[in-house]
Amino acid sequence: MAELLADKYNFVDISLDSGVNILNQAELSRFVANHTDAICLLHLAAFTDTNSAWDQRGDHSGPCYQVNVVGTQNILQVCQDHHFPLIHISTDFVFDGTKSGPYIETDTPHPIEWYGETKYLAEKLIQDSGHPSSILRIAYPYRAKFEPKVDIVRKFIAKFNQNEPLTLFTDQITTPTFIDDVVSGFDYFISHPQTGIFHLTASTSQSPYQLGLAIAREFGFDQSLVRPSSLAEFRLSQPPGSRPWQMNLAVDNSKARQLGIALSSLTQGLAKLKSQL
Repeated sequence: MAELLADKYNFVDISLDSGVNILNQAELSRFVANHTDAICLLHLAAFTDTNSAWDQRGDHSGPCYQVNVVGTQNILQVCQDHHFPLIHISTDFVFDGTKSGPYIETDTPHPIEWYGETKYLAEKLIQDSGHPSSILRIAYPYRAKFEPKVDIVRKFIAKFNQNEPLTLFTDQITTPTFIDDVVSGFDYFISHPQTGIFHLTASTSQSPYQLGLAIAREFGFDQSLVRPSSLAEFRLSQPPGSRPWQMNLAVDNSKARQLGIALSSLTQGLAKLKSQL
């Protein structure tokens, strides 16, 4: 976002990198008080390690709950104090994955693991407050280059580059989204404040197996490196108390596209990614 929109906006970083802990309300308030000319606040901070989050389930003192819920409450408070519109980034993991078709914004969330539950609790805090806010749900963002964290697409590419096979689920559906499209969506909501929930996701959903095949085709790798497996069978093999997995996280983005936001299909996103690489 900072790279693509640098010529349009001046971004001020509120994070540990800039010496601000969003869990410290007084520290956060002092920092924000020095930037009251801001036109909005984008809340991207989150604890997103789903496996670690599952180990913390029910723990309100753990970092997942603290960052995702308490941190959101603190950020919401400074937005209310200074009358900033809030853009809050959420996730498809607020759903349980049992729907037969793509999830839309009016579907009732029903998270089945702790990460999704904390993100849903954050959404509820914002909605219940009545503060002017856009809640933007994103899913599996991928991009050309970002060293601190390797996304799912670059993880697959790295495996293919080493000629390593990938065994991937054929019976799970997800919606990996090209991050440049997400940023275009951010741009829209910064310049056109909206209130409500919007799915800022790709225009196609598919299984991890289909994702692997699409990456192999686009980048010229041997498609035989992609091997099928079953999430249903994997779930049956897990011991009691293991983290649950959603079967269907297909997400419908029609509401965002009706605003004129361009959101690529997987094929289009991979082609753009390839050109950037």
